[in-house]
Amino acid sequence: MMKKIAFVVPSGVATLAPSHARTRAKRLAMMPVVLGLLAAAAAGCTMETAPADDSEVLQATAEASAALSATLVGAVERQQIVGDVYHYSFLLKVGNTPNARIRVHRVVREDSPNVPHPTSRAILLMHGDFATFTTNFVPSQISPAAKPDRDLAVYLAKRGIDVWGVDRRWTTAPAEGTDFSDFAGMGVAQAVSDTGLALSFARTIRTLTGGGQDRLFLGGFSSGAQLTYLYAAEESQKPLSQRQVKGIVPIDIYGKLSPADESLRLYACANAADEYDWVAQGFVDSDNSTFAQPLGALAASAPWGDSPIFEGYTNREAMLGFVSATFLLYEPKPLYHLVAGMYKNGFPTTLRYSSEALVSDWLAHSPPHESLVETADRDAMWCGTGTLPLADHLADISVPLFYLGAAGGFGDHGLYTTTLVASTDVTTHVVRRLPASSEIEDFGHADLLYAEDAPALAWAPLAQWLLAH
Repeated sequence: MMKKIAFVVPSGVATLAPSHARTRAKRLAMMPVVLGLLAAAAAGCTMETAPADDSEVLQATAEASAALSATLVGAVERQQIVGDVYHYSFLLKVGNTPNARIRVHRVVREDSPNVPHPTSRAILLMHGDFATFTTNFVPSQISPAAKPDRDLAVYLAKRGIDVWGVDRRWTTAPAEGTDFSDFAGMGVAQAVSDTGLALSFARTIRTLTGGGQDRLFLGGFSSGAQLTYLYAAEESQKPLSQRQVKGIVPIDIYGKLSPADESLRLYACANAADEYDWVAQGFVDSDNSTFAQPLGALAASAPWGDSPIFEGYTNREAMLGFVSATFLLYEPKPLYHLVAGMYKNGFPTTLRYSSEALVSDWLAHSPPHESLVETADRDAMWCGTGTLPLADHLADISVPLFYLGAAGGFGDHGLYTTTLVASTDVTTHVVRRLPASSEIEDFGHADLLYAEDAPALAWAPLAQWLLAH
């Protein structure tokens, strides 16, 4: 059982020392939880999917898969989300290792069944940690607390933007009986390569279904945003004719730390060293089924029961503490939190901007497994010293850039990276609703996706930028 972690934030906002927070975070990631907790998983909306018929989309899928030497696993899934907006899902085998699969998504308006409405603009979005494209960008498909009109992907699709997404290989690993023999290879280099495959797949299908041959925007949330920077940096080294991205949209992240944030860079260095050491010991899986899933599921199903994860707290208090006082366990910037809470006597008692039920469902529907190597690689890139998993070509990114941040997330700390790229077309937008003195309760990292007013505060500026480019 985990020893009690004090979520109470005393006056002056005293926090755990980075080394203590790092150690506790790593133990949490590996901590075994009593079997049977997942039986209490929150029930989301049941997805009714149907294989696409012998249509334009199916024919295009076959051609795109053949062009990439990728194999379509199962049928193309097509589901109505709302009105004429549909969600397509393609599971692709991209190698011969046990978990060499990526899932590509498309959220688009249709002119008629299986005939996507042609658009001139398209974006591919990448999810963050303990998440998938669906849980981050189409949460109405997993949570009764979310409405389709409040999904970022649907919001963009309704405004004439063809929305694509890719789930990384570790998201496709089964909950039980997983062969982890290829997890040690699931680092950022592989993720960047798979992103290129997903972009090629999307562009091929768009070309064959009337969307044109233009390049796509590439965006991502959280760790997906860091991969956005890394992919764009790698692509900057290719001839123009081989590039696939016309602009990038990193959502709440930094690609490199400012000299003023040297303590945060050293924190990333220490994290990377710890994580690589864990990998060397054979721990390649960050098991979401022992932390994120039960944390969310129990908050929904047994809110007043004793938390098996944080001793001395109820399940609801444990969830609220983790998402609202995240910096006590993981602090990539001061007062970092996933979701803004409202504090009373130094303790978060409710969420300020996002639905508690939606946030619980987001955690409960985490993919069961996640690559620890990727996490280590991403921390190593932030550290920036020693042998890096990828060469640093951040300064060579020349495509237009839109940075969207949250004051309580990475926020202003992500602005420095935007000054390092070669692009002359850079727009930044950080959502801040409270004075700096109240940043502990201000718009959080995931509030950018789940807050009631995210469409007005965050998505509208993003959509306007995309349509203007």
